[in-house]
Amino acid sequence: MRVLIVEDEPYLAGAIRDGLRLEAISADVAGDGYSALELLSINDYAIAIIDRDIPRLSGDEVAKSIVASQSGMPILMLTAADRLDDKASGFELGADDYLTKPFALQELVLRLRALDRRRAHSRPPIREIAGLRVDPFRREVFRNGRYVPLTRKQFAVLEVLVAAEGGVVSAEELLERAWDENADPFTNAVRITVSALRKRLGEPWLITTMLGAGYRIDVRSNVGGEVDPSG
Repeated sequence: MRVLIVEDEPYLAGAIRDGLRLEAISADVAGDGYSALELLSINDYAIAIIDRDIPRLSGDEVAKSIVASQSGMPILMLTAADRLDDKASGFELGADDYLTKPFALQELVLRLRALDRRRAHSRPPIREIAGLRVDPFRREVFRNGRYVPLTRKQFAVLEVLVAAEGGVVSAEELLERAWDENADPFTNAVRITVSALRKRLGEPWLITTMLGAGYRIDVRSNVGGEVDPSG
């Protein structure tokens, strides 16, 4: 999952971003409303976390823009205000959830996961493909009934590949969706992570490297396509 944090307090924004990364949630930060709109125009986010009181363009205006785009992106409002009428006005703008400062990071994580499940209500919460069973809520992976322990980043990459349902996912898309905007586009992190993930899942190899194109889950148990065991 990749989220956008719209927060003008650098320390708080950094703390939220770093805390979410520990939960395998990639996060970008915008310090004002115009920066938020710019990031929203070029990146695909699962959820927007918006502080209502931000400079240049208010959080309310950013929320209105997201709602007007009809992208279906959930909005979680952050604010120091805890009055009922403040919350009501936030929901009227199109917010899906509301969190009052100060808050515990774990509560934010739980709310984000709940919003993500709600956003994805049209698809089953547990995905099954090619003998894999991926539970995003419990963060568990089984292959043919065998539990497969994964690192947070390996799980994030697998989620993207499984969601493609056998389609090819480019290294650039994996970098965008499983990492964040600070990731070096020339890094070999994707290749290394996919290689390690392939080995964790075991033989026969499930992740096929389509040379020059990207990676995919081979729904035919690796029949067809070119396989590069090194990633």
